[in-house]
Amino acid sequence: MQITVKNICKTYDNQTVLKDLSCSFSSGTIHCIMGESGKGKTTLLRILMGLERADSGELVGLEGKKIRAVFQENRLLEENTIMDNILFVMPDSNDKLYDEIRNACEMVGLSGNENKPVKELSGGMKRRVAILRAFLSEFDIVLLDEPLKGLDFENKQRVVQFMKSVMKQRDKEQIIIMVTHDKEDVELIEGSVCLL
Repeated sequence: MQITVKNICKTYDNQTVLKDLSCSFSSGTIHCIMGESGKGKTTLLRILMGLERADSGELVGLEGKKIRAVFQENRLLEENTIMDNILFVMPDSNDKLYDEIRNACEMVGLSGNENKPVKELSGGMKRRVAILRAFLSEFDIVLLDEPLKGLDFENKQRVVQFMKSVMKQRDKEQIIIMVTHDKEDVELIEGSVCLL
């Protein structure tokens, strides 16, 4: 599976953010979009999500695909538990799914907190819940905007191992695209870099 970006341009208030951007993203690796602030990293993600329209250019490979996202804000249901937040994006729930969620929580260091309201969690814990919610749902493409921001190194390692384990379980047919400004994150992920 592959997404191809062809000559994408985007301008806001006469300021060009993306100019004739062409790149491609394939399954089997985690793609890391890097670049200085204001270079259009988040804009590219929003165009891929369908939240923004490019002024010109073409996107190929998104048709009919299930896209999940982790934004810079966690966008969780604060009054609900971790378990409820994850189940909210699931088509149905069963014992196997509950076990899968508990195992995922253990992998990223959230074990024992599954039934805690999100509002009682720290910022780093909320970040991990947002990542779990995206990766445990059915998806073809996951788009992540600074997903590891605010996590210490140990928890970054846990999250990366979790993401890689999901890719392995699903035969690596999914595409994962992540915006980051941190070279350490790219090294940890061993991802493919797209520099804007």
